[in-house]
Amino acid sequence: MDGRDWGTFLLPYEQTVEELKVKFKTMRSELKKREEYTPIEFVTGRVKRLSSILEKAKRLNVKMEDLETGIEDIAGIRIMCQFVEDIRRVAEYIRARKDLEVLYEKDYITNYKESGYRSFHMIIKYPVQTALGQKIVLAEIQIRTLAMNFWATIEHSLNYKYRESLPDEMRVRLKTAAEAASILDSEMSSIREEILEAQKTFEENSNMTTQILKAIHQLYFYHLVNEAIDTQARFNEIWQVQDMEAMKELLDHVRGLLSAAKKDSLPDGL
Repeated sequence: MDGRDWGTFLLPYEQTVEELKVKFKTMRSELKKREEYTPIEFVTGRVKRLSSILEKAKRLNVKMEDLETGIEDIAGIRIMCQFVEDIRRVAEYIRARKDLEVLYEKDYITNYKESGYRSFHMIIKYPVQTALGQKIVLAEIQIRTLAMNFWATIEHSLNYKYRESLPDEMRVRLKTAAEAASILDSEMSSIREEILEAQKTFEENSNMTTQILKAIHQLYFYHLVNEAIDTQARFNEIWQVQDMEAMKELLDHVRGLLSAAKKDSLPDGL
């Protein structure tokens, strides 16, 4: 091993991971606001441990001076999706970005590994602005469903324990589990529209509840105490029976009260 400052060596990779996490989380928020649905469930990232970098370099015969180009996943981003169909959509969004360059892709979903591993990988070049100027960093983006990620996390832990020399029985059971995860993804895809509709309804109802409670608080601000108490009592009744149509009517009613209160609070002539 050479005598470089490994902490300094990893700094651009740490910065790359943090920046990409923010960018993909921002993409998730924007898509949700625009379309009321986002193919991105959540985003995580990590910088490879030094011991893992050295082990991989030894396995691939990468010289120490070639680590930056020979090991492509020192910086890693993982994007989780609900459905297999979402993976392709996320990949398209990444290809269209101007702040990174996709070098190549590895489709382990269509062509899954013998072990049963499924995931979609994209190797990218990312220009990170360091204190000493711009540096081009290689990073790997993995896009998976939640089921794929659960399986891959377990397999990784077992490989670490057995140093990638898994007992044959364990390999067979893992492969069976991978097939079960794939069946789960297929079943979820078959009822995708129903799931999305249910999630949309839940979110709409949750937002409506929040809006009513905030509006009740505003009634107190305008000194409409009796109206606030009556509205709270009506909300409690509706909430018990989960009558969402009545909830919509209540929201319209309280908005009307607030609109009138705001007009009355304006100085004459305005």
